[in-house]
Amino acid sequence: MITFYISDDFNSFDNEDVGSVTVDLSSEANCIQPCFNPIISTDVQDDTFSETLDPSAASGTAERHISIQQTLIDLKNLIDIDGAGKKACPLCPEEKFKPSYGHKLRRHLQNLHWKVSVEFEGCRMCICHLTCRPMKTSLNGEQTPVRLGAHYHCIVCSATIARRTDMISHIKRHMKNGDTEASFTGATSGNQSSTEVMKEVDTDVHVFPNYTTPQKTDSFFNPKMKSNRQLIFCTLAVLAQERKPLECLDAFGATGIMGLQWAKHLGDAVKVTINDFSEGSVKMIQENCHLNRMKVLMTGKEEDEEDEDEIEETEEPAGTIEVTQMDANVLMHLRAFDFIHLDPFGTAVNYVGAAFRNVRNLGIVSVTSTDVSSLYCKALNVTMRHYGCNIVRTEYYKEMAARMIIASVARAAARCNKGIEVLFAVALEHFVLVVVRVLRGPSQADDSLKKIRRLIHCQWCEERVFQKECHMVEENTYRQLPCDCHGSMPGKTAVELGPLWAGPLFNPGFLRRMLFESVQHGIDDIQPLLKNLICESECTTLKHYSIFGPMSHSSQEESGVVIKTLTPPKFGSEGKRKGGNVSRNSAKRQKNDIPIEHPPFYYSIHRHSIRGMNIPKINKFLPYLTQVGFRVSRTHFDPTGIRTDATLAQFKTILMKYSVPTYTGNQPGILEHSSTEPSESTGYFNIIPLSCDLWGLDQSSGK
Repeated sequence: MITFYISDDFNSFDNEDVGSVTVDLSSEANCIQPCFNPIISTDVQDDTFSETLDPSAASGTAERHISIQQTLIDLKNLIDIDGAGKKACPLCPEEKFKPSYGHKLRRHLQNLHWKVSVEFEGCRMCICHLTCRPMKTSLNGEQTPVRLGAHYHCIVCSATIARRTDMISHIKRHMKNGDTEASFTGATSGNQSSTEVMKEVDTDVHVFPNYTTPQKTDSFFNPKMKSNRQLIFCTLAVLAQERKPLECLDAFGATGIMGLQWAKHLGDAVKVTINDFSEGSVKMIQENCHLNRMKVLMTGKEEDEEDEDEIEETEEPAGTIEVTQMDANVLMHLRAFDFIHLDPFGTAVNYVGAAFRNVRNLGIVSVTSTDVSSLYCKALNVTMRHYGCNIVRTEYYKEMAARMIIASVARAAARCNKGIEVLFAVALEHFVLVVVRVLRGPSQADDSLKKIRRLIHCQWCEERVFQKECHMVEENTYRQLPCDCHGSMPGKTAVELGPLWAGPLFNPGFLRRMLFESVQHGIDDIQPLLKNLICESECTTLKHYSIFGPMSHSSQEESGVVIKTLTPPKFGSEGKRKGGNVSRNSAKRQKNDIPIEHPPFYYSIHRHSIRGMNIPKINKFLPYLTQVGFRVSRTHFDPTGIRTDATLAQFKTILMKYSVPTYTGNQPGILEHSSTEPSESTGYFNIIPLSCDLWGLDQSSGK
């Protein structure tokens, strides 16, 4: 029987317990050091495995099993070549493989153990037939041996797995989670040699090789969130023009890249505080601050002199960043900020209440939610538990998710006697970003709560409408829907969704200022998105778009807040500034100014396409709606969506008018044409086959 021990004192090993084999743990070539010591559980079944981790041994180094070798020579070296006579296999008990001479034993190791192995990171996990499991304690307290056949020992977590296919799947899970040798050794030692340097917007950060898995690393960094960080930066740059100095908080720093970008590009205009509850993340944030020549303040006190020596004496610090390690709710309750960004792992509803507790008047709170399973109707019970909303999967589910988050934010702000004004809401990739301005006062809170309403959604045609602002019970709620599906379809045809935010999602003036700041700081990647958001907020097409107004002074209305700014400077062909700066005038509140609200939700042109008809291109279809007198624009929520104030019936009628019939079948004289009115029984357009003598129809108009 061969056993292995886990101990910090390597001299206490008894070599007789491991036969004639001595494992050299000091050799880097023959040892892999995970960051924790696994303690194999004794309560196992025949074909399964279970493992428990000893918390007290989490900082130690686990010994690798002798069945894990790098080369075949290393495996054969397990045999005692000095002794004479027959020798036992180091990986098989005597009842499995009887002691044999050297040449037969080497052939056995090569053909059985080496060939039947799993390779990972240059090492082979050979099959093992030893009784590596200890005795199992029965219900009566008796020790009984555990029956275990051939198995493998994991090189990463030292788990014992019976089947080879299960071992391959187990290793693939480690690779998917980023659990490699470098990630485990680097996570505990904090050595920069095992980290990578990522660069974004002239900001360098150290990350571990498994930086994409937040469950396994403290330095979580998602490159796909670059657009999110750029939007937040432009938002803070606009706010920095209104008041200085600006106290801003990144409540969940991780690598600290977002706060570093704020301090590096905005300079003395902001006082940045980066917070994280994890000790490993705080250490990584400090290293990244030194990497970008930033001076670090720890909880209001300067950092130790030894840490300050990491910045070269010849270089002056580019700025100062305060790094804190505490719960985000505690920090936001203790201190007041002008700008707060929340980007937790999952939902942010547990932190919005504390964010509005001490945020200053006319400050900004940005919330990034990544719990797409509950936002996008995949976990309805979680949606009800977190947001208190009833939702179903619709064609406008992304905008509904944004309105659901805003409703939760508005209720949290109202509990602190504060109202909100939505500056913009974006749903990209796998996150939903909501940015709101804080308006202090009970009256502002009451006005915000009035914009939270229920939504009536037709399950047949997907027409929707917000309920009227009334507390009286209405006899027939279906009357509020523009469609007549309730009269033509059997049963109940509509559902009540929400409560959702019924107000506007965008502020055109603020978005224009964000676009100007993106041009001024050279952030080109986000400018197309900002232009689309401006068009969507004004519900206009791109050809009618202009960045700045013709007046020398322009007023940016923001839901009762008017900010006067000078006309931004013109840019030449090379994109350089020719003169002038944005004015630093303070914000003034105007109660009589009411921003223009854009139509809620949108229609997917592909979802409502007519069978047997070729629909026009989206950009060509938008002017058709404008000619009739409707407001229309594209939406970033859906590439095939059209935001308009037309009803679904009007939308389908115009779509039908400018759709081209499709010729189907082998008969060249058959034309499929659709009626211009929806069916009374189904609510959809019917396909009417016409004879071949109708080739003279105006196919461009569909009449």
